[in-house]
Amino acid sequence: MRVYIVSDMHLGFDDSEFTAQQMEKAIAFLNRIRGKADLLIMNGDIFDFWMEWKGSIISSYFPFLKALADLKESGCRPVFIAGNHDFWFRDFLTKTIGVELCMESFSGKMDGKNIFVAHGDRYTSNDMRYHFYRSIIRFPLMKQIAGLFHPNFVLWLVKHISNSSRELSQTRQRTAETENKGMIISAKKLLNQFDIVCFAHSHTPRIVELENGIYANSGDWLTNNTYLSLIDGELNLNFWKEETS
Repeated sequence: MRVYIVSDMHLGFDDSEFTAQQMEKAIAFLNRIRGKADLLIMNGDIFDFWMEWKGSIISSYFPFLKALADLKESGCRPVFIAGNHDFWFRDFLTKTIGVELCMESFSGKMDGKNIFVAHGDRYTSNDMRYHFYRSIIRFPLMKQIAGLFHPNFVLWLVKHISNSSRELSQTRQRTAETENKGMIISAKKLLNQFDIVCFAHSHTPRIVELENGIYANSGDWLTNNTYLSLIDGELNLNFWKEETS
């Protein structure tokens, strides 16, 4: 079986050169694995923001969605796990594209390996401030309130918040260290039930052999351009830049 796990592409919706480059890489990745992948697991934060209004979606994402539909048509099974940037769904991905949507996690047995995949933000067990924020932003009423506003206003507001958060990038390394410690604690517990646990969220690509199994993080496509592959039971960390150089 040929399984690919990718996360944290953070595809934007503005008209910047950086956003265009991110979209180009993401589509190239989908095209590269088309005809090769049996299962694609998109492990959260594929989009920097995702929201569906009644009868409309963010048009900037159409090229990626078209490539994803083509991948589905090729026989690949696409699974999308909600992240901390993309979780306000309706039914566009499931009904129009044919994506399987998982709000929390995905698990299954593949080539004799019991695998558990989640974005990881829920499993940063030592980050209580974030968990409080997560419980509020995922409350169903929040999506309903946002849906009352014009899409252009919502996207303007999200872009402003996103830009402000990126100004705090100097603290990102310390935050990632905290997230990684918390996720490894959670992975050790989950490995009592599974052979492989895969998280994302911290943008820290790695495969670590723990006492009772393997913990892996698929990294990100902002700085590392990494993804995981599980082919015939063998887990590998792959670098997109190395493949295209």
